[in-house]
Amino acid sequence: MSSDPLLQPYQLNHLRLKNRIIVTAHEPGYAEDGLPKDRYRAYHVARAKGGVGLTMTIGSAATGLDSPPSAGGVQAWRDEIVTWMRKIADECHEHGTAVMIQLTHHGRRTRWDKGDWLPTISASHEREVSHRAVAKMAEDWDIRRIVQDYADAAERMKEAGLDGVEFIATGHLLDQFWSRRSNHLEGPYGGSLDNRLRLTFDVLSEARKRVGKDFLLGIRYAGDENAADGVDLAEGLEISRRLRHSGLVDFLNVTRGHIDDDAGLTDMIPVQGMRNAPHLELAGEIRAATRFPVFHAAKIPDLATARYAVAEGKVDLIGMTRAHFTDPDIIRKIVAGREDDIRPCVGANYCLDRRFQGADALCIHNPSTGRESFMPHAIQPAEARRRVLIVGAGPAGMEAARVAAERGHEVIVHEAASDPGGQIRLTARSPRRREMVSIIEWRMSECLRRNVRFHFNSLAGADTIIEAQPDVVIVATGGLPHHVSLSAGDDLTVTAWDILAGDAQPGRSVLVFDNAGDHAGLQAAEMIARTGARVEIVTPDRSFAPEVMPMSLTPYMRSLQRLDAHFTVTWRLKSVSRSGNGLLAELGSDYGDVTRRREVDQIVVNNGTIPLDELYFDLKPHSSNLGEVDIAALRNRDPQTICTNPEGRFQLFRIGDAVSSRNTHAAIYDALRLTRVL
Repeated sequence: MSSDPLLQPYQLNHLRLKNRIIVTAHEPGYAEDGLPKDRYRAYHVARAKGGVGLTMTIGSAATGLDSPPSAGGVQAWRDEIVTWMRKIADECHEHGTAVMIQLTHHGRRTRWDKGDWLPTISASHEREVSHRAVAKMAEDWDIRRIVQDYADAAERMKEAGLDGVEFIATGHLLDQFWSRRSNHLEGPYGGSLDNRLRLTFDVLSEARKRVGKDFLLGIRYAGDENAADGVDLAEGLEISRRLRHSGLVDFLNVTRGHIDDDAGLTDMIPVQGMRNAPHLELAGEIRAATRFPVFHAAKIPDLATARYAVAEGKVDLIGMTRAHFTDPDIIRKIVAGREDDIRPCVGANYCLDRRFQGADALCIHNPSTGRESFMPHAIQPAEARRRVLIVGAGPAGMEAARVAAERGHEVIVHEAASDPGGQIRLTARSPRRREMVSIIEWRMSECLRRNVRFHFNSLAGADTIIEAQPDVVIVATGGLPHHVSLSAGDDLTVTAWDILAGDAQPGRSVLVFDNAGDHAGLQAAEMIARTGARVEIVTPDRSFAPEVMPMSLTPYMRSLQRLDAHFTVTWRLKSVSRSGNGLLAELGSDYGDVTRRREVDQIVVNNGTIPLDELYFDLKPHSSNLGEVDIAALRNRDPQTICTNPEGRFQLFRIGDAVSSRNTHAAIYDALRLTRVL
């Protein structure tokens, strides 16, 4: 038996788990018609094949009609869910992976204008900042119905063949009753701790009656809400003891914080640039106080931290949920002695940020996640070996090189810079986003293992490429800062890239015009503000930095507000002129004929990127497909066979920002779906 703490089996009541790593409950938004159908099943089965000991399906499947889940969420109040959950359970069990589900009533953590347009229910009329809906204060008959709905849903999961159920308190209805900040009830469900916990124990008691002893029940909750008038550590420890001694639960899944606003959510589930495992010690304290099985997950991205958590007795089972979102084969690679091959989670939080904007969760640098049914994680070898020449070693070019090499092709990469990375190298200059460089470093390691040949400091022109006699040329040259002409004063501005690269030094009074709403504008603004400069960020958008998304925006906002930066929405930079030793910026509005002026000594513009595509157009006449892409074949994962120029010397494609300005995920997905059938 392995001595690795993570590979030790664990006995949880009647259930024996094969290792100590779990995928904790999360909602990727893959439901179809409110049910976890084939896409959902393929996602969890991939992690089971990868060897995880327990997969906790679905983050907060809703138990009641008045608890409508967010887009892509699951409705556990429907009997039809049994068939679909049984399929997930059966397939995961075939791989030795235990299967549970997380159930909830969302309370005020949803909206009345979703689902059946029923009032939201909570223990007060206070709205949650994130969802902004004012709830109905629960009546006695609401509580009776809600208790039965929880128990009915648990019974459905036992019928489906799952191993257990986790009820979530954190931020949801149960916690809304626990916390004084959200419980204004009087009588049996408000006031004292006994009363505030009554709903939870009503739910647990009724569920236990329905499912019996040989079915796991647990609860996920914050042992310390870290909020004024919330559950503090002393009360959290008391709640933990009461849960442990109730005889109704088999485990505690512990975290810390509150999730009713973006800042609290980000502290509970940290993003890149924030400390790893910030709540692990609290979980260990609760485990020591209760001597009861404890689970925990919150930014555990690496195996060293996970091993420490288990070996030091902080937890019994450790969640590596976002890590498995990035690489489903972590356990399999540990067992095979291939830990260096694990695709790293870089904490970009593209997954959760998309969810909290109502979209499905996707990994910033593993496009197969969530697409397992048609874009499997495994790469198959090609039938015939070809010479593939790639220009550009940014995320798109590196992914194309990795996948083409794994298929067995001869791969050559030309890169103008001295190192791979493209725009990611620029992004990673900000300390908070330093983890992004792992996207490139992992691919570089994979390419070197597969004998990809790199030519750095190589400004490859059309002649160089033609002389190499490739079968396929992939142009992944990325983009350059987009120039959007002002009515005057273009030459008086610098770009966000100039600031990030150090080609322009920050001024003392700076206007940052963010016309793209992405990371580059915020990174430049923060870099300038850290020098002590006065910074104003101006955007024509009606919301601030919409491409950054809420959880990733939180650290920027904290830093920029602390540095006294100012934020101005719905105004557009129109012109710049000299004013004495400074600059005069004229702002206009898309909403009307109004203007404002700002006197500063530096103006930084961020207009996104435009394709760096000169080489592509130089090569088009020499290609057999004249650069044309069969988009139906691309969508259907079929090889590209267009040949409009039989005299052409090679197939030609371009990917990523060399096509159009999008993002890292799009660039990598371009590369993957093109080269996996090359």
